[in-house]
Amino acid sequence: MVEQQAARLDRVFHALSDSTRRAMLASLVLREHNIGELAEPFDMSFAAASKHVKVLERAGLVRRHVRGRTHICRIEPAMLKTVDEWLQEYRKLWEARFDRLDEYLRKLQGKEKNDGRRKKWTGPRR
Repeated sequence: MVEQQAARLDRVFHALSDSTRRAMLASLVLREHNIGELAEPFDMSFAAASKHVKVLERAGLVRRHVRGRTHICRIEPAMLKTVDEWLQEYRKLWEARFDRLDEYLRKLQGKEKNDGRRKKWTGPRR
């Protein structure tokens, strides 16, 4: 089970590692697109765009269906939810660490105010 989860996450992060695929995914958030529409902003061929979509499909981020000769793609949010849940654990860890760091820095600042007060300079002593 853990190995399957790790393999799914590997596929998702591999898919998201490419800026073209991230941009395609972002456009699919707004609405469904056919492969040609996904390829258009990148000036790439249908075949190249289709390869990108296949990577997104294998990762579970996109679903493609065929209407006649047109391949329509839409985003699949379930896998993004899985990734978000995985990231939440790390977010909790880092937030706890930052909270501890913040507390430590406040303590240091408090000590500096109490211990580090300098006397006001009044000029040379005579």
